[in-house]
Amino acid sequence: MSEGAISVRVQRAPFDIGAEIAALADGRTDIGGVVTFTGHCRDEGGVLAALELEHYPGMAEAEIARIAQEALGRWPVLGLRIVHRHGVIRPGEPIVLVAAAAAHRQAAFLAADFVMDFLKSRAPFWKKEHGRDGKAGDWVSAKEADEAALRRW
Repeated sequence: MSEGAISVRVQRAPFDIGAEIAALADGRTDIGGVVTFTGHCRDEGGVLAALELEHYPGMAEAEIARIAQEALGRWPVLGLRIVHRHGVIRPGEPIVLVAAAAAHRQAAFLAADFVMDFLKSRAPFWKKEHGRDGKAGDWVSAKEADEAALRRW
């Protein structure tokens, strides 16, 4: 695995999915495919005005990099790019991007799936819902479905 195969960013600003894929794959002749997952903020049936994400700076990036490094150890992935936003995010806006590049599709699919499952449950982010009624909701608790997804790995 070459140096620079993992790119992790935690940022407030939106990201350009096409530019992220290009940064991962352009000029590479060893990559046979790039699998991407982009998570967006939902409106939860029209009741959510925004989702507020907080993180622990430094720790969030380190934990995401650790998760990415584990994926590289499990599958022959040639590159991983992970971008996670924080701050106030409105419905329809992207929250997270995981892009995995590999010579063959199966490794890229598995690595991206693995990284997302661990991001959902292990990366140090806290989410608070803000309703359209102007009320701030509670901090979002971990979901059993997310924990169950981890057990398959």
